Amino acid sequence: MTGWLDGKRALVVGGGSGIGRAVVDAFLAEGACVAVLERDPNKCRVLREHLPQVPVIEGDATRAADNDAAVAAAVAEFGGLDTLVNCVGIFDFYQGIEDIPADTLDVAFDEIFRTNVLSHMHSVKAAVPELRKHRGSSIVLAESASSFYPGRGGVLYVSSKFAVRGLVTTLAYELAPNIRVNGVAPGGTLNTDLRGLASLGRDADRLDDNPNRARELAARTPLNVALSGEDHAWSFVFFASDRSRGITAGATHPDGGFGIGAPKPSTR
Repeated sequence: MTGWLDGKRALVVGGGSGIGRAVVDAFLAEGACVAVLERDPNKCRVLREHLPQVPVIEGDATRAADNDAAVAAAVAEFGGLDTLVNCVGIFDFYQGIEDIPADTLDVAFDEIFRTNVLSHMHSVKAAVPELRKHRGSSIVLAESASSFYPGRGGVLYVSSKFAVRGLVTTLAYELAPNIRVNGVAPGGTLNTDLRGLASLGRDADRLDDNPNRARELAARTPLNVALSGEDHAWSFVFFASDRSRGITAGATHPDGGFGIGAPKPSTR
């Protein structure tokens, strides 16, 4: 039996933890060659220890030069690049427009849009010249349930994730027919390192630190499930594979059915 991604050569941006790390593991399991761009030195060290076959580039996805270096490293190792994934993001901990001081709004806006949107644009900009060389190349960006519905983040997070959704659509239009571009829009996710904004004093806070998070995530979904990065990773596998060769500007919604409404009352 062969894997879904046999022969694929992928760069996963933000692959050191959470959904990104799950994507790395799933891609390797399905036969892809994988390189990683990761900012956190400790996460880079762990990746190198556990996955010595994976080139790990330490760098900041919001900087063009670091994305260029990651693409160059992947091409040097694998002889080319035909798949790009970006899972970089930060959270605003549900702060609304009235919660953010006026004198902080500019810097908070710049921080979240630079991380959640500009990082994706830089990684795409760096990868496109190599992706264009291979018919059937693909880009998969991490959207969110917040790319489609309000309430799963604050005003900054939701607007930044709507921007990623727009980015998927316009890139799919621009880069066809050579490159497909799709998004994966998870709901709330267990075991991530999703943190808050430094400009709002929340960069040490992790969304996953809530001890009741699994129960709360399950309670707000019709399927009554709390999903992890491993659950979401298979949507990235599908979009990176030739099995989705007719899909661009698409999105999967591994959110436990969040988008169809509140859970039904129990009939037990």
